[in-house]
Order: sequence, then C-alpha cells, then structure tokens
Amino acid sequence: MKKMFLALSLLLPLFTIAHPGHGDDDGFTIIHYIKEPVHAIPLIGALVVTILLYRSLRRMKQRS
Repeated sequence: MKKMFLALSLLLPLFTIAHPGHGDDDGFTIIHYIKEPVHAIPLIGALVVTILLYRSLRRMKQRS
C-alpha cells in the first residue's frame, strides 16, 4: 500500500502541466476544469483512485 502511495505522489507533478487555452475563454473557472479533457481525465482518475483506496481500506478494517 505504501508503494502505491509513493508511486502516485511521484506522478502528481505531471497533473500540473499547463496547456494552451488558459485565459482565452473561461480559463480560470470550474467549467474549464470540467470540460477540458486535459483536466477532466486526471480528475476522473483521481476520483477512481480515491474510491478504490477507500474501499480497500474499509475491507482491510473489516477483516481485522
């Protein structure tokens, strides 16, 4: 489990890479972060990882 957290923390800086289009139209609103694939894909990935980690920790807690 610790190795997974380490791997995810090492990949975190990759999600902060800027792309063209910031500031052209609604570049700093929540809509921009939801509708742009560059932001939406990591957001969905983070949600999936969070859900899987939560379920995994819950199962481990129930077993002990």
